[in-house]
Amino acid sequence: MQEAAAQKTRIVSAAAFPFRQQAGALSFLSSYRRKRPATMLTFKKALVLSLACLTLFFIFKSQHSSSTAPTFRNAHDLPRPTAWENPKTPKASQEPLKESTKQTEKTDKAFNTPDVQPKKPKLQTQLSADELRNKPLKEQLEYQFPYDVDSKTPAYIWQTWKYTPAQGEFQEIFREPEASWSIHHPNFVHEVITDNVAVHLIRHLYASVPEVLEAYNSLPLPVLKADFFRYLILLARGGIYSDIDTTALKSAADWIPHDVPANSYGMVIGIEADPDRPDWHEWYSRRIQFCQWTIQSKPGHPVLVEVVANITRETLNRKKAGTLNKDHKLIIEFTGPAVWTDSIFSFFNNPEYFDMSTSRGNITWENFTGMKTPKKVGDVIVLPITSFSPGVKTMGAGEEDDPMAFVKHNFEGMQIFLFLRQSFSFESMIASVVLRCTCTTFRGPDGRIDAPNRLPTLHPLRVPDFSVLTSNRHLEARKRAPYWPDFFINSAAIN
Repeated sequence: MQEAAAQKTRIVSAAAFPFRQQAGALSFLSSYRRKRPATMLTFKKALVLSLACLTLFFIFKSQHSSSTAPTFRNAHDLPRPTAWENPKTPKASQEPLKESTKQTEKTDKAFNTPDVQPKKPKLQTQLSADELRNKPLKEQLEYQFPYDVDSKTPAYIWQTWKYTPAQGEFQEIFREPEASWSIHHPNFVHEVITDNVAVHLIRHLYASVPEVLEAYNSLPLPVLKADFFRYLILLARGGIYSDIDTTALKSAADWIPHDVPANSYGMVIGIEADPDRPDWHEWYSRRIQFCQWTIQSKPGHPVLVEVVANITRETLNRKKAGTLNKDHKLIIEFTGPAVWTDSIFSFFNNPEYFDMSTSRGNITWENFTGMKTPKKVGDVIVLPITSFSPGVKTMGAGEEDDPMAFVKHNFEGMQIFLFLRQSFSFESMIASVVLRCTCTTFRGPDGRIDAPNRLPTLHPLRVPDFSVLTSNRHLEARKRAPYWPDFFINSAAIN
């Protein structure tokens, strides 16, 4: 009986064991929960602590980086790419650079003018507004538009006309040329700036240089303002400027050999005229004349500073003397290719930008006459006459299908102004009388059309009459004449 009772007790105890075990576990958990605040954090507190740790980590990292990284006051202080200078590079890692250097040197020998090498730009110091106003005009422009040598040319295309392509008044003859720039440069910002917009844009860009604003607003003719605008927009913003009557034949990426680094040049220009006859001065202002209907440049380039300063000074001096509307030079000398060409040669021979100690003499037209391939002087690339003047059939220019043909000037729009400004005085162009061209013949004894020796007779008329200028006979004569550009005169565009 006792045995049975003991066995029953064991069975009950065994059956109750899981409950006792569970109760013990619950008791442990209860005590654990009571003790948890002293040993563990809540989820919310853990999250806050993690965020605090991350914040401290990034603050420490930022302070460490700023204390160890070099600081640059100016873009000119930025280091050159390692492919240009890296004297402490291990020998093993220099092998691939040697091949690149050899290729660059090979290109430079064929592409550079060896007489001069560009100097490093001066460092800028912070100036107050009063200090800046007391500086010469060129220094003001250099300060407001600093030149970043190592940058790339901005992807802008600038053109100007009386209307935009979105307006119905935009002439059909310009639609295809204008569209060609967007077709060949799909990733560029392409803007056609009207005269009204140009006024406000220049006011915005040059608000801190009032002399430039005064000069621009004082120019008496739209053609003068159009010339000035191209220099001003490139100086402030950079990119490509091209006249509205130009057609892009190739992308700007193809203008320069692909082995020339994009950050190694700051300006691309072309030759407009390379006359080699003894009487060249009767037709052109300079023996070599650089083209201004298409220019590519980085903002702040010294050539642009030079030409803007020159035009500004000339305009304000004439305005002060009361001769701005009377005593004019030719437009070509005032704002056109002549002053543009002079500014370029001034830059080429300026000891502030080039080390002239190794030069064998000044750079002149002789360095560029008859050239068929590009040349590089400092950071300016000069393209041959075929590049921006294909198909003119003069001075050695190739045709439009020439590999070096990049931009075609159709000589529409302002063509009578372009023609007159290279042939006659400013007074004869804006006088109340209109010059009528009546020419009996251009043909010489040998049967060859020879315009320079047989100039047309000029007769003043009281009523404008451009019909004779657009006759087929005179157009054909101009196309075949040695120094008469191949253009079609559109008299309606003068209005």
